[in-house]
Amino acid sequence: MESQVVEGKAAPRGKYPHIKRAGDFLFVSGTSARRADNTITGAEVDPLGATRLDIRAQTRAVIENIRDILRSAGAQLQDVVEISTYLVNMNDFAGYNEVYGEFFGYDGPARTTVAVHQLPHPHLLIEIRTMAYKPLK
Repeated sequence: MESQVVEGKAAPRGKYPHIKRAGDFLFVSGTSARRADNTITGAEVDPLGATRLDIRAQTRAVIENIRDILRSAGAQLQDVVEISTYLVNMNDFAGYNEVYGEFFGYDGPARTTVAVHQLPHPHLLIEIRTMAYKPLK
C-alpha cells in the first residue's frame, strides 16, 4: 500500500497521509480549507478581531484541495465514489450543497453529511473525506 503527503498542500495535523492507495481504491484523509501556509480560505478576521467565515469559499477550497490530492495519484474528481462531509453547523448545509453541485451531479459519488461539534481549528466550517476508485494499470 502506498501513502503520500502531497507537496504544496497544508501539512497533516498528525502522523497520517493526505492519500493512501489500497489496491484499486484511493482514500483521501479528511481535508479542509487550510492552505499550505496554514491560513484558511473563507476565514477573515478584521483589525478588531471580528471573524467572517464563508461556507461557500471553504467548500470550494476543500473540493479543490481534494482534486489536487487525487491528481497527485493520477486520479480525478470523477473517480470519487464516496464522500463523507462534516459540517460544524447544519445551517451551512445550503451553501455547502450549492457549491458541491458545481463539482458533482446525480451521477457522482455516494454522499453522507453529518454535523460535528467542532473541527481542529475554530475557523474551519467543513471537512471532507473521500474514497476514489482508480484501478492500477
